[in-house]
Amino acid sequence: MGGRAKNKQDVPLPLELEKRIDGKVTKKLNDRLRHEAARARKQAAAAKRQTGGRGAPAKGAAKAAAETADKAAGKRKGPAQSALPRKKAAVTTTAPPKDEDEDEDEDDDGSDDHDMGAPDGGWDNAALESDSEPGADSFGEEEPSDDDDEGEEDNDSDKEPARMPLSLLDGDDDDDDDDVGGGIESYDEFDTGSDDDGGEGVTFRDMEKRSRRLDAQREEDEELARMEIDEAAEVVEGERELFALPSAEQIAAEQDAPPDLAQVQLRIQEVIRVLNNFAQLRDGGRPRSDYMDQLKRDMCFYYGYNDYLMDKLLQLFTVSEAVEFFEANEVARPVTVRTNTLKTRRRELAQALINRGVNLDPIGKWTKVGLTIFDSPVPIGATPEYMAGHYMIQAASSFLPVVALAPQENEKVLDMSAAPGGKTTYCAALMKNTGLVVANDASRQRSKALVANIHRLGVANALVCNYDGREFPTVMGGFDRVLLDAPCSGTGVISKDASVKTNKGPEDFEMLTRLQKELILSAIDSANADSPTGGFIVYSTCSVTVDENEAVVAFALSKRPNVRLVETGLDFGRAGFTSFRGKAFHHSLALTRRFYPHAHNMDGFFVAKLQKLSNKIQAADNSFVVPAGSGVQLKQQGKKKKKAQ
Repeated sequence: MGGRAKNKQDVPLPLELEKRIDGKVTKKLNDRLRHEAARARKQAAAAKRQTGGRGAPAKGAAKAAAETADKAAGKRKGPAQSALPRKKAAVTTTAPPKDEDEDEDEDDDGSDDHDMGAPDGGWDNAALESDSEPGADSFGEEEPSDDDDEGEEDNDSDKEPARMPLSLLDGDDDDDDDDVGGGIESYDEFDTGSDDDGGEGVTFRDMEKRSRRLDAQREEDEELARMEIDEAAEVVEGERELFALPSAEQIAAEQDAPPDLAQVQLRIQEVIRVLNNFAQLRDGGRPRSDYMDQLKRDMCFYYGYNDYLMDKLLQLFTVSEAVEFFEANEVARPVTVRTNTLKTRRRELAQALINRGVNLDPIGKWTKVGLTIFDSPVPIGATPEYMAGHYMIQAASSFLPVVALAPQENEKVLDMSAAPGGKTTYCAALMKNTGLVVANDASRQRSKALVANIHRLGVANALVCNYDGREFPTVMGGFDRVLLDAPCSGTGVISKDASVKTNKGPEDFEMLTRLQKELILSAIDSANADSPTGGFIVYSTCSVTVDENEAVVAFALSKRPNVRLVETGLDFGRAGFTSFRGKAFHHSLALTRRFYPHAHNMDGFFVAKLQKLSNKIQAADNSFVVPAGSGVQLKQQGKKKKKAQ
């Protein structure tokens, strides 16, 4: 910017505020005027040096103008201040333009003038020094009367008389007249104004006017910037609409030399955008299957899944939600612990952990015993509270089956797949160490961790056994409630076990679904429908596939017509599928609940709750069959033993 525009004074007071000040002089404006006087004196000295002795007339003119200004000031201030010493008023003389460096130096030299005292009030309505000379006011305004201010001015007789330099009166800039009408002219911010005022000081109103022009210019620039951004966005959107699938040659080349991950991610986003608005953004006559195939290839490469598992997971979600699911699997779930209410309460446990510097918070309203651990200066599995059995490190999703089962005191409960003991000890805590909890697991090695946790948490009503769950009805039966957390593919806990992405194939799902169907039938047969408080079975998995969840429950309903689905008691989660890829399930499967990592910030999980209505199953020939393990069979066996004796 030019010298004068660059070194102009502070932004003046708004005109609205000045109009409310009746005839008083503000300190800020008085300081500005004193600075203008200093600049005028230096300009006169510079002119004298350049013109030699020709500067004397200017000096005389300055002296005469100062005397005239002193007379005007004395007339305004009245007799009370006539004895005060008077300072010479500055006269702005014509001087050659100065360099920007000189202006900056002068600005620094005159900065001390701002700290000097001055009368309060505003300049505009105060009498000017040249009001004794007609036509001296460059703005053409009539001087307001001083009668109303004399009383106030007399009280301030100890203050320095307010004077306005003649540099404010000599401005003949045509722009001042143009600005009276309220219009804003275009203003070049690099213009120093030397052409308009001949190098004279910038007046107060000129500074204000130029500030308004600069504000208007800034707003115009911002509007233009917004328009450019919008146009650029439209151009980018127009370019994105031209997205085309890679050719067969490009696909073959990528198999030999994989592309950059950033390029693959961008292509995934483009394909998803096309699939979400396929009718308008498709490439010619390319079918939707071509886009889906390309999306599968890119996502398998980007996220590291095998083709079979990627295809199975993409069937569950829309393409946009599938990306959210895959992204959530790349982030570890929060560490959660369950308070062992057999030894402590959640409030006491939370306070003890907080005293150790642990940052924690309750999991949610749906559980009264869970805590989320955000940060801990010590290993959360090595604190004295953990060793004393005050809590169990347990995933939040693992709470859900026990909450749905809701075991009661003095009941007989079976946990068919109990290791490592999180759900078993939770059941014992809800039962307050009453009744019986049978903790069974088919793996003898995993049963060691189960026994250790039972002892550490102080569980006294548990019985640990090691049987194949499919044979369990012949071993023991007549349970009030049965919990089956079945072995599964683990597609809901990929964030904990990334090997699931590549080591699960069709044969694994075929084997797992067969095992799950056999186990759920054994769980149903182990429950006693005649129980006064129970007869409930909860089936759960840490998988999100339909093959391991809704399909297994539908199979159980078809094979055991003496059971029905009931509410799980969980007030969140998504309803289970009632139809999937052309296959319809029973409408009651909507009572089951699904949980996803990207939607509920917990491991993927499935929970279904069934109620056994009768211990007898009606066969096709209207005969009744009593499965092994039910309470009725046990009673019949007891009667036979008594008759034999």
